[in-house]
Amino acid sequence: MKNNLLFLLIVLTINITNMSAQETLNAEDSNPIKMGWMKGFPPNKDSVLSVADGSFFEFPAMRYSVNHMRQFMPTTRVEAATNNQYVFYTQIDNSIDSVLFTPWGSKETMTWKESLSKNYTDGIIILHQGKIVYEKYDGGLTPDGIHAVMSVSKTFTGTLGAMLVAEGVLDHKKQAQEYVPELKDSAFGNATIRQILDMTTALQYSEDYADPNSEVWKFSSAGNPLPKPAGYEGPTNYFEYLQTVKSEGTHGEAFGYKTVNTDAMGWIISRVTNKSIPQLLSEKIWKPLGTHFDGYYQVDGAGIAFAGGGFSANLKDAAMFGEMIRNEGYFNNQQILPASVVEEIKKGGNLKAFEKAGYTSLKNWSYKDMWWITHNEHGAFAARGVHGQTIYIDPKAEMVIVRFASHPIAGNAANDPYSLTAYHAVAKYFMK
Repeated sequence: MKNNLLFLLIVLTINITNMSAQETLNAEDSNPIKMGWMKGFPPNKDSVLSVADGSFFEFPAMRYSVNHMRQFMPTTRVEAATNNQYVFYTQIDNSIDSVLFTPWGSKETMTWKESLSKNYTDGIIILHQGKIVYEKYDGGLTPDGIHAVMSVSKTFTGTLGAMLVAEGVLDHKKQAQEYVPELKDSAFGNATIRQILDMTTALQYSEDYADPNSEVWKFSSAGNPLPKPAGYEGPTNYFEYLQTVKSEGTHGEAFGYKTVNTDAMGWIISRVTNKSIPQLLSEKIWKPLGTHFDGYYQVDGAGIAFAGGGFSANLKDAAMFGEMIRNEGYFNNQQILPASVVEEIKKGGNLKAFEKAGYTSLKNWSYKDMWWITHNEHGAFAARGVHGQTIYIDPKAEMVIVRFASHPIAGNAANDPYSLTAYHAVAKYFMK
């Protein structure tokens, strides 16, 4: 059971809020280079991190592993472009470091620069009007490095799904069972494509890892690529698990952020295209963007990519994706996504359904096609992942921020007070 729990810390987006940042090392002292993880040939015994005992994803060790997931887990490639690779124009604005903002719940201001270490930022890029105006690396991440994006993975899957809807390959009003008959007897069977994309499905599924009876344990056991324990008789991969999810409530009434929705969408996408999520992402988005570095997905024992949280990517390549979305699907001299896809995302999802989820700090937000929509005065929207990953797009300020991080607390509630307010302050700085 212990191995399953530690595996979950990688592959699931669980809002862990019972850890105090004050009880952990700060960003400087937990820097993985300073800690000396996995150094030497062979590494010193005290510096070795392992999947088998779970040490690779315990803080502060996870600050190393987010940059080296391929050393620990089986993966499959998302091939980058081999020609027509895009190069950003760079015009660094060092004044951004001095931008002031007031974190939620505080009366004291903070500078943008101070917020980076506060949030254990490993790498961050700010684009303004398509140019790189800010770029920093820390925590062991380098410009050519690959970092786990956690639940930002969901946004890539959701965007592919929305693209297929716009192209007429998927009908958002049809039910999942019409595309994947194997889901007929599961909770997903009579859920529509729209309900799955917007996570308004009614599922008997909890991601409370502290509860030993939580459904998340079964999902974890199914997807864990390590050998199953003696006597195990449950699902052996993600797709087998999805067929066991039961209904609870009525589809369409309430938003519920549950990773299994994304993996169900991944199955549907793969069935209608006859391509895996890594293959399709490469062909439809990653290569057309002109990316420089292969990304990769963690896979289960059957080689199925973890669509809900298993992607790792290069920071600058992820910024290309964000800029493409900001430009209504146009990038690298081509229309990569139909403009209608981005327009629909920006409109947002069902506000009343989102409100029922109880996100007290995200009032008046919504969720659409696996994007988080702020509905603020700038119309900002974002991809979000645990431990501080984000692709934040502010259309009015013509700004894109991409951050990779390794905050000791998984849930974004721990870093949002110092992040969302900072992003908005920088956006207003550009609009002066």
